[in-house]
Amino acid sequence: MAMKYARPFYLLLGWISVVLGVVGIIVPILPTTPFLLVAVWAFSKSSPAAAARIRNHKTFGPFIRDWQDRGVIPLRAKALALPMMAAASAYLLIWAPTPMWIGLAACAAIAAVAVYVVSRPSA
Repeated sequence: MAMKYARPFYLLLGWISVVLGVVGIIVPILPTTPFLLVAVWAFSKSSPAAAARIRNHKTFGPFIRDWQDRGVIPLRAKALALPMMAAASAYLLIWAPTPMWIGLAACAAIAAVAVYVVSRPSA
């Protein structure tokens, strides 16, 4: 029974991710590539042709293929992501109207992601 709904679920997830990725092109704070990575993953389970279309896109395709095939995060993306993570952490600790423990927990998660990003190959 669950298999009956798997393909439509992955197809819907893929299209939602594509829409969010397109919104990310317009809204600077919303990342495009992670949503397209999710879309390719979801489409690989529901529509291989759609997954191939994203992987072969002239602008985003090389980044998607580099990540999927070799785990590469371009140096320019790292140089943009790390200061943004630092700024988000500073905001959480200094200005966010949340309890300090929430800010510290979020900063710990951000730091873990930053370490992961730095650890990935750049080329």
